[in-house]
Amino acid sequence: MIGKFITLEGPEGSGKSTQAKMMIRRLAEVGIEAMYTREPGGTALGEEIRNVLQHNQAGESPCERAELLLFEASRNQLVEKVIRPALAEGTWVICDRFIDSTTAYQGYGRGLPVDEVKAIHHFTVNDVTPDLTLLLDLEVETGFERITQRFLELGESADRFEQEERSFHERVRQGYLKLAEEEPARFRIVNAAQEPENVSRDVWDVIKSSFEIT
Repeated sequence: MIGKFITLEGPEGSGKSTQAKMMIRRLAEVGIEAMYTREPGGTALGEEIRNVLQHNQAGESPCERAELLLFEASRNQLVEKVIRPALAEGTWVICDRFIDSTTAYQGYGRGLPVDEVKAIHHFTVNDVTPDLTLLLDLEVETGFERITQRFLELGESADRFEQEERSFHERVRQGYLKLAEEEPARFRIVNAAQEPENVSRDVWDVIKSSFEIT
């Protein structure tokens, strides 16, 4: 049996990693084995690329097209080393960001040609595409209020993308909504402005209806 591949997407502060982990617990309760992974990252090489992309570990910010290709390199490694083998074994894969993040951020956000970005995705993933994409949507300002609170609580600092101007993040959010409009069979939009427990309830309702889980 081939596992299901579910991705979570959304603007900064939308709670993707929290919802992914809550979803895995719910799946386990109904006897479905699922694993969590993330982008960029998820492999040893991918995590090194993540540090370059998010925390400027190289001491030099990548150019826009270089940034795109670094994301794609991390993604291909994740697909071939983790996602494809897990799905073949029947394990469900829950991924915090995937191709749509790159289309939204590097395509709509940075202004790279969206059709070209999508063509590079096609080469990178080699036919591994999500069965379902959950877009956790919320206003940009709400997301950054959450991020600010997280910084205060955990002592973290903003990464390269969190430091971008709000106009960039508005373009990203509108890009996500456009992608969801273009692919209604794959995307489901969930209101991420709610409390996490309510978001989890709505996410689970989508999972149950999409995969006929009782």
